[in-house]
Amino acid sequence: MWELIRANKRNSIVLMVIMAVVLLLLGFIIGLAFFGPEGGLFGLIIATAIWLILTLVSFSSGDQIFLAASKAKPVTHDVHPQLFNVVEEMKIAAGLPAMPKVYIINDPAPNAFATGRNPKSASVAVTAGLLGRLNRDELQGVIAHEMSHILHRDILFVTLAGVMLGSIVLLSQVFLRGMFYSSMTGSRRRYSSGGGGGGQAQLVLLIIAIVVAILAPIMAYLLYFALSRKREYLADAGAARLTRYPEGLAGALEKIANDRSPQLATVNKVTAPMYIVNPFKKKKQMKLSDLTSTHPPISERVRILRNMTHGASFKDYSDSFSAITKTRTVVPPAALTKEDIALRQAEAKAEKAQRVEKQMRQVGDIMRRVNNFVFLTCLCGLKLKIPPNYKPNKVKCPKCNNVLTVPKK
Repeated sequence: MWELIRANKRNSIVLMVIMAVVLLLLGFIIGLAFFGPEGGLFGLIIATAIWLILTLVSFSSGDQIFLAASKAKPVTHDVHPQLFNVVEEMKIAAGLPAMPKVYIINDPAPNAFATGRNPKSASVAVTAGLLGRLNRDELQGVIAHEMSHILHRDILFVTLAGVMLGSIVLLSQVFLRGMFYSSMTGSRRRYSSGGGGGGQAQLVLLIIAIVVAILAPIMAYLLYFALSRKREYLADAGAARLTRYPEGLAGALEKIANDRSPQLATVNKVTAPMYIVNPFKKKKQMKLSDLTSTHPPISERVRILRNMTHGASFKDYSDSFSAITKTRTVVPPAALTKEDIALRQAEAKAEKAQRVEKQMRQVGDIMRRVNNFVFLTCLCGLKLKIPPNYKPNKVKCPKCNNVLTVPKK
């Protein structure tokens, strides 16, 4: 496991260095194009300042920004005991130093993500739709996947790489829109009115800057997407290892992929790579290029997991990955040590059916608790659900006419 974490850190550092070079080169060339030979240093300073400001914001409160943008609400053990039990089980199995905070997103689309700066301050967020559709084995697979992201230090990478990518896109967009505005107002005449080689050189620099401003974000996106897809595979491998039941995650991925709920309401391009499955709904059934997706194809992920018939170790996942994709494994060689991790059996079908039925009934109650409803149980056994904006101090039971006192928070 530590070999895998070290390999992940090395890959993250390499990617961050490449993206930093792209960002600084973009700033340098834009500075030259705007201000001449002396402007390169100024462009470097501006690019570095943008990066540092966004990175400081990310380190200080990046996880809270992501959670707030997703409208995730913190919940306690009383709201959904099974979810907390599963998170605690996977926390122990992964050997994390602290229990992640648990959040629920009030949305019918099934999905989940993890965020945080390090394993000591991590958070796991799941949607209400996920809790209503998955059985315990499948929920355990999803939580184990997110725990693997935390364990592999992926959550910090996603935050920092996302900030770097945002800095590159921001600088590029500001420059290109500035150039468009300049062309519309006629201020580009200064590039052709130099009367000599200086004006031509400035025009050449301008053209180079435009080309770099267009290509830099594309290059950064491709680098980010490629490593993001690799980390999803590794998190799947980690989930199989933690649960010893690859079918749990495979079944969860299938249910999420085939769900007909509307697109997750709070998703955007910044938060989308954090989710276990791409939350954007495709309007047309078309196969998008792997180069433009942060997530591997779900069908491929499912086939790899279901092909793990001999064990649940990284070596077993690696063998299955190579057999399905016909490519070299994504698992670092140092992590392919021989481990005997036997597969476990699924829970009984009857018990599983009862769990699913119970979960479907509880989804509404879960979100009512999250939204501060008050639950009262009458002596006749009827459960009353009082909304937070209910003002009277008393409520009458519709079944037995018993009057109950409504506690105020």
